Amino acid sequence: MTSMRLKATWLGAALPVTLSLLAASPALSGQQDTTRAAASSDPRPFSILVDLSERQLYVRRGDDVIETFQVAVGTDAHPTPKGTYRIRKIVWNPRWVPPDEKWARGKRPQPPGSPNNPMGRVKLFFVEPDYYIHGTRNEESLGQAESHGCVRMRNPEVIRLATSVMENGGEQRPPSWFRRVINRVTHTEQVQLPQPVQVTIRE
Repeated sequence: MTSMRLKATWLGAALPVTLSLLAASPALSGQQDTTRAAASSDPRPFSILVDLSERQLYVRRGDDVIETFQVAVGTDAHPTPKGTYRIRKIVWNPRWVPPDEKWARGKRPQPPGSPNNPMGRVKLFFVEPDYYIHGTRNEESLGQAESHGCVRMRNPEVIRLATSVMENGGEQRPPSWFRRVINRVTHTEQVQLPQPVQVTIRE
């Protein structure tokens, strides 16, 4: 595994995104990864499980957990909806539009790359238009119930998750596409998955 780094400017600061942290996805590194190649040929379904009480997101292949990430979830006043959903759309470098909710009154829309944009590097919709898995700079909130219903992840980890979801959702892209998206933080890219990925959210 090389120690190559992709430099991405995020919210006005240089954010080094290491390929090892992103699991050196072939889509990002352009190299063959035998573990991921074996997983992609595994006939068992790829899915995501979010455990609200544990504050963990599990990436699964069949019944096996292949990756685990710490997340922040909704508060009691703004709970993350429980149930089984499907990710059909991913937005890289999203802008933020305040929802029509009391807590968002007085807040202004934020473009991608803005230091006040709470969406992070990518968001994966599981209930459109209001609920998604997204990145955050507020890493202190991870492991807590602090969101307004969405599921928050560290930016490098949500990039890694979104890459896997695209690979397993029928939208593989060349390494140059991911490098461009990661480095052009003010440019939004939207991806529709021809094979939606299942997300289960449980208490």
